Amino acid sequence: MTTASSSPAPLPPRVAEVHRQTAETRITVRLNLDGAGRAEIATGIGFFDHMLEQIARHGMIDLHAQAQGDLHVDAHHTVEDVGIAIGQAVRQAAGDKKGITRYGHAYVPLDEALSRVVIDFSGRPGLIDSVAFTSGAIGTFDTQLLREFFQGFVNHAFVTLHIDNLKGGNAHHQAETVFKAFGRALRMALERDPRAAGQIPSTKGTL
Repeated sequence: MTTASSSPAPLPPRVAEVHRQTAETRITVRLNLDGAGRAEIATGIGFFDHMLEQIARHGMIDLHAQAQGDLHVDAHHTVEDVGIAIGQAVRQAAGDKKGITRYGHAYVPLDEALSRVVIDFSGRPGLIDSVAFTSGAIGTFDTQLLREFFQGFVNHAFVTLHIDNLKGGNAHHQAETVFKAFGRALRMALERDPRAAGQIPSTKGTL
């Protein structure tokens, strides 16, 4: 007589919801780290919405992000605070980080542009970036704000993030390769490693 082997218990969903409200912005972020790349984005900043969609699609993260900000001033507060809220949501959804790969990297080309992003869910916030945009604006979007997004993200996700645009002549292409590579690096780092189930990927025993 044989007995059916019991299947492993399903892993809990890695989801989070964050609400951030200040005198300058009102933001809601919901995400599922184990999603299908679905995006519902409305920040009032068209180009920025397009970049956040790249994170969702290439990171295979279901991402809902809505923001109302003081765009009559400029886009700075909205972009930075969305980065903060997404960072908080990723940190919350990742939980104790047991069983994750921890490190992720990606190279992504788009025509003449090529970017590399490397991420470490280290528990220590740090941003090192080298992106020399060929234009100060993409349409009406200030390219300086992309660093503000990633700075907000790393400060609240508690990750170390290296961003390098290796080649590029078109600022839109430069930015898009960065965001696509970021999504793919994020996906790799958060991938669950079945060989490391229940283990913290650090000799310190904590991240």
